[in-house]
Amino acid sequence: MFPKDFLSIADITADDIHNLFDLCAKLKAQTKRGQFVPYLKNKHVALIFHKPSLRTRFSFEVGVSQLGGHPMYITDKEIQLGVRESIYDAAKVMSRFVEGIMIRTFSHDDVRQLAEHADVPVINGLDDLLHPCQVLGDLFTVLEHRGNLNDLKVVFVGDGNNVCNSWLNAASKLPMHFVLARPEGYDPNPEILENAQAAGISTIELTDDVEAAVQDADVLYSDTWTSMGQEAEKAKREAAFAKFQINAELIKRAKPTVLVEHCLPAYRGKEITDEVMDGPHSIVFDEAENRLHIQKAIMVTLMDK
Repeated sequence: MFPKDFLSIADITADDIHNLFDLCAKLKAQTKRGQFVPYLKNKHVALIFHKPSLRTRFSFEVGVSQLGGHPMYITDKEIQLGVRESIYDAAKVMSRFVEGIMIRTFSHDDVRQLAEHADVPVINGLDDLLHPCQVLGDLFTVLEHRGNLNDLKVVFVGDGNNVCNSWLNAASKLPMHFVLARPEGYDPNPEILENAQAAGISTIELTDDVEAAVQDADVLYSDTWTSMGQEAEKAKREAAFAKFQINAELIKRAKPTVLVEHCLPAYRGKEITDEVMDGPHSIVFDEAENRLHIQKAIMVTLMDK
């Protein structure tokens, strides 16, 4: 049974993931036909943003509206979770007014507390530890282009950040060969890495040899070298990651059919070149669009009751 909340891919099963993908495909097809089924008719969804956003805000606001619901955009200035009032109190109050809550914030513990105390479903739109909606959208996009997820080799080129952590969670549920190519010292969360390895579902590797890592890759994945909140480390990170750029030469080492993804925003000329970002292997903008459809599938699964 799907849990009350969607906070992490680690909290759901492989069957849950496949069911979400099936529903996502159905909802996307309906959208392309101009058919909008009001699964969330007369339901309100609070969208809490403590971080700037393009894709998360657009996709959730449009998604709630397309499902017949009412999105409510809320910044930290309004509620100041854990400062102006406790997360417990805020969760209980919001639960009296809305049928669902999405939060994009810093602390994963705050997300967990909000879900624990809210009486309505809570969706993790991003925190410093995880980005689960992003990675489900990434996988769905690969499925669309490839036709299946069998024998999938994914090479994540860059930092062991929140997106990488969610890829590891996915690798603990769906079989794949997942490689993180990163400089030494930029590893993912050790507990998430250990749990993914212990699950025994996927082959998981960490390496600092990016050229060897991308051999026979089906998917090359990139993300910014400096995430929000790490701006003070920008110069240090750019020096450390200089050899970890997805460019035309790196593409040649992967499979001829390799797909390139980037969760955006992209710093062109840094972690990825224009030639690759706008080239024939790129599915970056399909991936961005699919945030809308996968999140609609998550909301329908949690709230169409």
